[in-house]
Amino acid sequence: MNLFILVWNYLKARPLNTAINILLLSLGIGVITILLLFNKQLEQKITQNAKGIDLVVGAKGSPLQLILCNIFHVDFPTGNIKLAEAEKISRNRLVKKAIPLALGDSYSTYRIIGTNRDYAALYKGELSSGDWWNKNLEVTVGAKVAELTGLKIGDQFASAHGLTEGGHSHNEHQYVVKGILKYTNSVLDNVILTNVESVWEMHHEEGEEHDDHHSRIDSSFIPSPLIPSVAKGDSTKEITSMLIQYRSPLGAIQLPRMVNSQSSLQAASPAFETARLFSILGVGVDILMAFAYVLIVISGLSIFIALYNSLKERRYDMAIMRSMGATRSKLFISILLEGGILTLLGCMIGLLMGHSVLMLLSGMVEETQKAGISGLVFYTQEWIILGGSLVLGLLCAIIPAIQAYRTDISKVLAGN
Repeated sequence: MNLFILVWNYLKARPLNTAINILLLSLGIGVITILLLFNKQLEQKITQNAKGIDLVVGAKGSPLQLILCNIFHVDFPTGNIKLAEAEKISRNRLVKKAIPLALGDSYSTYRIIGTNRDYAALYKGELSSGDWWNKNLEVTVGAKVAELTGLKIGDQFASAHGLTEGGHSHNEHQYVVKGILKYTNSVLDNVILTNVESVWEMHHEEGEEHDDHHSRIDSSFIPSPLIPSVAKGDSTKEITSMLIQYRSPLGAIQLPRMVNSQSSLQAASPAFETARLFSILGVGVDILMAFAYVLIVISGLSIFIALYNSLKERRYDMAIMRSMGATRSKLFISILLEGGILTLLGCMIGLLMGHSVLMLLSGMVEETQKAGISGLVFYTQEWIILGGSLVLGLLCAIIPAIQAYRTDISKVLAGN
């Protein structure tokens, strides 16, 4: 007697009941899988993109907005800061490296960043083709930007103000693509890099041509430590923010307090603000997770009721099986196997559903593509979900299985 075939035939004999039990469980498992994949990948992306950045210095406002804008590039700047003030901080003995950022424009919702090569080095950026930007209005684009916009080396485009489609276009100036970066699986894939002077030129903050700028400066010219093409301490120039690396752990204690209290600037710690961001997101995740667990509990009760009711209908069948030589243990195992198959099918369909939904989102929703969220990633926690589902099925089947084990052949046959 093949127990698996027997149990499978019992399940097929009640298709609606079986389908409802599997659907309830798969919905709960699917929600948990989506949350697991999204939460894990988002946490990894945030940690990876903030790695190597100890402090962000920018205009006063929301510290979280400062981090979201200047590290993850998903929000608007809090304002601009004077280059001269930024230079003072960059020369502090606690600062190992300071990377300037000038923001404001985008192309097809992908942010254009005025910076230097240190920014690309922060994410280990390497060229896939072409070259780095060298002159004003030359850009090097991230791999995903090139893929989704179709930009190629030599192409020209006009930037638009802001991060959304439909902003004011700077048609009087055209950027030219000089290079395309390799995939880094970081925020670098979703940005367009140029020099700070190009951003100034787009916004008419430079009052002279730049190509021969160095040929016109006099012998007293002392370059800025952040942007060598301008004079040190130039009070007319502004940038959006500055990314800082500490020289020693002492910087984490002294520098943020010094910036916030002794200047008109604001310092925000990526580690602190990302932890706060996760705590905010965690509330919504916990609510959805609780909903998923409720679905799983309901599906467990449904499986228990289905097995218990079917046991009453199959008492005579079980008595016949016993009379034909089936042992009590086989009846016990058959009920456990039925519960296990139901939950295994529900769990596998739920896992497949969770991965499929994320794959669909990554193909249809641009923000999901930018975030690099994929449905093709698998985590060891999914094995725990699978194992937990099997345990649930066995627990739901244990009482009906005990009832089957205690079936009295003589009473059942006599009663029929």
